Amino acid sequence: MAEILISLEEFWKLREHLPLIDARSEGEFAQSQIPGSINLPILTNEERVKVGTLYKEQGSLEATLKGFELVGPRFHQIQKEALERFPDRKAIVYCWRGGMRSQILSWLLSMVGFEIYRLKGGYKTYRTYTFEKVRGNYPLLVLGGKTGTGKTVLLKKLKESGEQVIDLEGIAHHKGSSFGSIGQKPQSTVEQFENLLAEELRVMDISVPIWVENESRKIGRLIIPDRFYEQMTQAPLLEIQRTERERIEHISEEYGQLPESELIAAVKRLQKRLGGLRTQQAITDIQEKKLTSWISNLLLYYDKTYDFDLHRHVANKTVHLDLTGFSMGDQVQLLLNTKNKFYGIPTN
Repeated sequence: MAEILISLEEFWKLREHLPLIDARSEGEFAQSQIPGSINLPILTNEERVKVGTLYKEQGSLEATLKGFELVGPRFHQIQKEALERFPDRKAIVYCWRGGMRSQILSWLLSMVGFEIYRLKGGYKTYRTYTFEKVRGNYPLLVLGGKTGTGKTVLLKKLKESGEQVIDLEGIAHHKGSSFGSIGQKPQSTVEQFENLLAEELRVMDISVPIWVENESRKIGRLIIPDRFYEQMTQAPLLEIQRTERERIEHISEEYGQLPESELIAAVKRLQKRLGGLRTQQAITDIQEKKLTSWISNLLLYYDKTYDFDLHRHVANKTVHLDLTGFSMGDQVQLLLNTKNKFYGIPTN
């Protein structure tokens, strides 16, 4: 069956019910890919280097012949793996530019009865779109507050109530502090982080506010795109406040059961900023299961950091909301009412 070339616009619809196959090398795939893809390399990392070197030194013809020489013996293996993974024998394929590798994969799979849709322009077309998407203009609404005020929980509740929410820390697999990687999946590359962010922005209604959590420019080792971050600093900021006791209780629930060794490692990463004495006291408290003590100790550092970061935002767009003692439903309603005031929507 002949392949069908598809545009990026057609791709968005088809991928909702078709598997997606990346024909690039495993190294390219690890660097970044279209989310949800499965990697079936036509050329491995080593083979791609050989072919690329030959292309530079001797030209396209020699490189093409070498490519077929290298991958030819594996044709049947690629077909068998595809048949095992995709028994329905329908798929979308792509490579870097929608060129030879995806054409070869399309041909191989078509030979065993696959219905193939090949993305014109390949991953490069997709990446151009995501690069531009995360640098667009968006009506952001930032939820801020010191460590332990439960911002992530509130964002989840806002989303459940029908609000548009982007969980930057969830996308980044990091909670934004020295402790932020504990219990999380490994972080992706910056490029893949942008792809994932663009995927969420693509389905947002930009006539309606989008909630995000207040973040530093870096979340772990990932960097928020400059234009998006600049809009975060210029957007209305709803800074929630709670008592220290409430904050300690929230942090205790979130971090109290985590492995002792990882908590201590996180404290040691802060040693230059905490100082030797405070670092050792925090480690001792962790070892002795004194949750309140080590959390209180570290909050002194994090509160100073937050106060410094707060100055990045436009002062006349910051609203302080004390949520002490409020039920979860009342907290969400207060946030919604405040949002509506910023955007001129009447509230009850």
